[in-house]
Amino acid sequence: MPRPRLGHIQFINCLPLYYGMVKNDVLLDVDLVKANPADLAAELLDGRLDVAPIPAIEYARHADRFVLLPDIAISSEGEVQSILLVSKVPAGELSGRTVALTDTSRTSQVLARVLIAKRWGAEATYTEMPPDLPAMLRDADAALLIGDEALRAYWDHPEGLYTYDLGHEWTEWTGLPMVYAVWAVRRDYAEENPAAVQAVADALTNSLSYCRGHLDDISEYAARWEQFPAEKFRSYFDALRFRFQPQFREGLARYLAEAVAIGQLDSVPAIEVFGE
Repeated sequence: MPRPRLGHIQFINCLPLYYGMVKNDVLLDVDLVKANPADLAAELLDGRLDVAPIPAIEYARHADRFVLLPDIAISSEGEVQSILLVSKVPAGELSGRTVALTDTSRTSQVLARVLIAKRWGAEATYTEMPPDLPAMLRDADAALLIGDEALRAYWDHPEGLYTYDLGHEWTEWTGLPMVYAVWAVRRDYAEENPAAVQAVADALTNSLSYCRGHLDDISEYAARWEQFPAEKFRSYFDALRFRFQPQFREGLARYLAEAVAIGQLDSVPAIEVFGE
């Protein structure tokens, strides 16, 4: 059986999964490739990866090329802490103003556009920038941050600015969970190597089970590398769901429908899951 080439997001939100894989020696069985979510999607499309977590919107744009692992995603029910809109004015006053979108995640870019247009009724102008909050707010009136940069802003509470947790805003607005990233498999690879795909799916599921019982250990590990205490990371890991059960798939379908409604997606694809 060939060693699957498995993508890895270089954000703290994936630490619980890969911490468990390290502890259970699973990394001996895969080739792990680290990158940000948008780059992982490109590498999967180019055939340089076999399985990877990719932005949900990128899956939808290329759904004919992929199937999804059944039991795992990066998701939330309410606050997520690591997807943050930071604004100089209330979100409802962003009409005619510029919003800087981080260039590291496509799903969050579209989520911000959906919420600004449909939850807050604002018609903003958008630009894409690297995730540097001071630089973004020099050139724009609001900034979308994701991942580690968003966590730092969430925990530091920038003075004089409005902050919106987009996971919380989405669930308040729709009553549904939000799915940010899915584990996608190249369709041709899944057809040719079903045993390898199942092995990766099992490894991720087992890793997640391990991590649910060791969140304090993982939080203490994360705190070694950041300026924040372990209890902050425990709060964050508790907010993440990593689930892809039917209600989460419903949340994904609603998000994709809203993306179509604002012109960021052509159509909502059928969600095809490996082994189903």
